Amino acid sequence: MMLRILLILASLTTPAAAQTLAQQNARMFEALDRVHNLSARELARIKEIFAASGVAGQGNPAISVHPLTPEQCAARIPGGPSSYDNARNRRICGDRYMAPLYDPATQRPEDAKACIDMFEFPNIPCTYPVVWIKAREAAQVCAAQGKRLCDAHEWEGACAGALTEPDYRFGAGSVAAMRSWHNNKYAPTKNWAYGSSYQRGVCAADSAKSPGCAGGGFGRCGSNTYPTGSFPGCVSALGVYDQHGNAAEHMNLPLAPDQMTSAGGMGVTEMKGSWFIFDKYRAHEDWCRWRAPYWHGSQVMSTGSHANYHLGFRCCKSVD
Repeated sequence: MMLRILLILASLTTPAAAQTLAQQNARMFEALDRVHNLSARELARIKEIFAASGVAGQGNPAISVHPLTPEQCAARIPGGPSSYDNARNRRICGDRYMAPLYDPATQRPEDAKACIDMFEFPNIPCTYPVVWIKAREAAQVCAAQGKRLCDAHEWEGACAGALTEPDYRFGAGSVAAMRSWHNNKYAPTKNWAYGSSYQRGVCAADSAKSPGCAGGGFGRCGSNTYPTGSFPGCVSALGVYDQHGNAAEHMNLPLAPDQMTSAGGMGVTEMKGSWFIFDKYRAHEDWCRWRAPYWHGSQVMSTGSHANYHLGFRCCKSVD
C-alpha cells in the first residue's frame, strides 16, 4: 500500500511551471482513477466537466507556488498517507478516504446515514485541492462519482465533531435572517475542528497570495495551497481534515426542506471554512458551525455560480 501511495504522489510532482493546466489535470485524473476505482463512465464525465470549465484544476501552474511538495507532505504524516485509509470507514461509506457522519453522544459510526470526504477534492491525501471550480461544476463532479454536494449542516457537523439534525429555520424569510438565527444559536458553543479556540499553525493557513493578486483572476492569482492532509492535527473528532485553511469550500444551503441534497434537491451556494493565507490575514470567522454572509451567492446549479483561486469543494454521500 505504501508503495502504491508513493507512486501516485510521484505522478503528481512534475514542477508546476513545467506543466500546462491540461497536463496537470491529466495526472490528477490518473490518480483519481487509481485511488477511487472509478468506472470508465464516471471518469469520462469528470474529464468532460473539467474540459468545459477551462480553468478548473489545482490552480494556474504557471504562477502557483506551493509551500510543500506532496513528498514533504508524506514525510509529515505518522505512518505515511496510507495511514489515513480506514477499513471500517471504507466498509460504511463504500469508498476510500470518507468519514461517517453521526453524533458520537447517541450513535455509532455504523449508524451513519451519510459520509463526507476526508479531504478536499480529489480526496487523495498529499494532493493539491481543486480550485477555480463553480458550485455547479462541483455538484456535477460529486454526482459523477455517485456522491453529492454536502448540505451546510453536514459540513458543519463533520467539523464540529457531531452531526446534528438539520435546523435551517426555513421560515425566517431570507438567507440573512436564517444565517443570523443560526449563528446566534451556536456562537456560545463555537469550536474549531481541533479545539475550542482559534490557533495559528495548526492548519494549512500560512501560505501567501501571489504578488499582484488584488482580488482574483486566473492569470494573477496562484493557488498557493498545501497538499491535503499536510497538517495531521487539523482534523475533527469525526476524522475530517483541512476544514480550516487550504481551500474554502462550496456547500449547499437549502432554503426549503426539499432543497437539501440529502433529500435529492439543491438550494443556494454557501462557502465554508477558511483558506490558505488565513493565519496571516484572518478575513472572517471560521468556527465550525459559522455560516458566512451570502458572498457571491447564487443558485448552486446556476451557470454563473462563483469560482476563484482559493475556492474548492468536497463531496458527501448518502448511505443505507
